[in-house]
Amino acid sequence: MSARDHIRALPKAELHLHIEGTLEPDLAFRLARRNGVELPWADEAALAKAMDFSDLQSFLDVYYQAMAALRTPADFADLMDAYLTRARADGVRHAEIFFDPQVHIGNGVAFDDVVDGLLEGWRSHTDVSGGLIMCFLRDRGPEAAADLLAAARHRAGDLIGVGLDSAEVGNPPEPFADVFAQARGLGLRAVAHAGEEGGPEYVWGALRALGAERIDHGIRVLEDDALVGELVARQVPLTVCPLSNVRLKAVAGHAAHPFPELLARGLKVTVNSDDPAYFGGYLAANFECLDDAFGLQPQTLATLCRNSIEASFAAPERQAELLAELGAAAQ
Repeated sequence: MSARDHIRALPKAELHLHIEGTLEPDLAFRLARRNGVELPWADEAALAKAMDFSDLQSFLDVYYQAMAALRTPADFADLMDAYLTRARADGVRHAEIFFDPQVHIGNGVAFDDVVDGLLEGWRSHTDVSGGLIMCFLRDRGPEAAADLLAAARHRAGDLIGVGLDSAEVGNPPEPFADVFAQARGLGLRAVAHAGEEGGPEYVWGALRALGAERIDHGIRVLEDDALVGELVARQVPLTVCPLSNVRLKAVAGHAAHPFPELLARGLKVTVNSDDPAYFGGYLAANFECLDDAFGLQPQTLATLCRNSIEASFAAPERQAELLAELGAAAQ
């Protein structure tokens, strides 16, 4: 078995994946035509050209515009089905998937239509467990987040958690403390993007103010030894996205990625694809770029897959099942 085939064969969880970030150009234009929506690009090639990002904000500008193609439950079902088909081929056996309802609501799509469509798209993929994590757009502020949570309250049973995403710098976690506390009161788990653009103080804020159980990205934690010590002691997972970090210029290149040091310091690192339609590849491609840059030994590869399963919100019995599958596949 080749190294590439071995990567795909190992069962793993994906914990940092924005479903809207799997909207490939061909699907975006197909849905736009179906819904009579005019996208701001002439064709797929023009959209692909617009994906030459200089930073996080330049990506978000394109990302939010492309989401205008998503209008009906069928659109969200098609999007979810396409992602899970690709993910299963990469060995994903459990997925905890972000979605950004504030953008869809702003486009005139009902919250229930978004959730119903995503769940319908998952229905035929019974071999992939997981669920939906509703994200608050941090640049729209805590009041908008509270409004979203109120609108979503009746669907809390269809969610596994809440997250905080979008433009990080200048939008710290602390103002969202109340809405995260309300979400925990509904039985929802908490995660947050931090330490991608922003420094360690954003990670501290996510931990202390939001009660974040995972840190999404977190690549800048190495700038604060006390923070590293806290994360290691508590084994708070980092959901690292290598291709994303390179494409958004958070790191200078694959070989400059802090991945080896994150592992060497004892941090619970997981590998994820973030917005794969925009950043050059789905989950296996992210493992492959790390293998190309650093050479992933079989033990390291197995550790990363094990971390992803243990860092998930899957029930203990599901984690045990996946860990057993991993143990057999890694031999």
